[in-house]
Amino acid sequence: MRNQFIHKGHTVCMLVIVGILSCLMTSCSGGSDKGKLRLLYWNIQNGMWSGQGDNYDQFVEWVKVQNPDVCVWCEAQTIYTTGTADPMEASKRYLVDNWGELAKRYGHSYWYVGGHRDNYPQVITSKYPIKDVSRIVGAEPDSVVTHGAAWAQVEVEGQTLNLVTLHTWPMGYAYRAEDKDASKAEHGGDYYRLKEMEYICKHTIATVPGAADQLWAMMGDFNSRTRVDNFFYKYAEDDTRFLVHDYIRGNTPYVDVIAEKYPGQFKTTTGGESRIDFVYCTPALSKKIVAADVITDDYTKPVRDPQKLSNFWHPSDHRPILVDFDLKK
Repeated sequence: MRNQFIHKGHTVCMLVIVGILSCLMTSCSGGSDKGKLRLLYWNIQNGMWSGQGDNYDQFVEWVKVQNPDVCVWCEAQTIYTTGTADPMEASKRYLVDNWGELAKRYGHSYWYVGGHRDNYPQVITSKYPIKDVSRIVGAEPDSVVTHGAAWAQVEVEGQTLNLVTLHTWPMGYAYRAEDKDASKAEHGGDYYRLKEMEYICKHTIATVPGAADQLWAMMGDFNSRTRVDNFFYKYAEDDTRFLVHDYIRGNTPYVDVIAEKYPGQFKTTTGGESRIDFVYCTPALSKKIVAADVITDDYTKPVRDPQKLSNFWHPSDHRPILVDFDLKK
């Protein structure tokens, strides 16, 4: 049987040991128990900038210990020179071009890059073949999906899993705002994220009749808060930071996995106190969940870079989310 979430590992050696034990406990099958699927989502900040110095060894060993079947990585492109905030020449960037090589180190043979307009793509890696349905970048001039999104499919045990990945606009002002201060004062960033979310949903799950009864998961860095967590935030009820998730809850069949699993508990997904990373599932997929959590362990707990380089953290400024499914349920 598959292990539950493993939260150990001060060093690469410890991670290797735990990985060996995990392998022994799963008979070293190299794949899932029949019908079981583990999904790992994580915003790895600037192409796992923190892992460049050790050739991603700690990152790879940690992923191997988790033994995911499908991974979704946000900010999956190398941008900066190791240990600095200096932009790296495009010709020297390891990622995204070498995700296939990196993914093989933790047991994934397939990889896929979603649509993107800038340095912040999402990448899917998998033990199963990945089918591109749509790479989403929005439409000029007013419906640009800034960091891009994607709709891909994975076939598992004869069932089709639809994966929607996204990373919305992060700023307080609207994309391409001429007067950034004025736009920020008018909550332009929140309204722009809402526009992105509407576009993404209307070009993915809304295009398929009966999607609530199909297997869909939507995940990413939403850069938005949900009123489900307002027992913690205590914002005004009309706060525009809720717009994105209000739209999802009111216009799609998606279920917020972490909120459903831990009602009344607040689980930050950043180095601060913000839950802005989400995994959503349709009811048909949600009922197949057997475990889910935001993972904070000795490796994934965000630690601010001591040089405070452009707000960089180790290993990332976000925390990963793991979800286990039993597709036979």
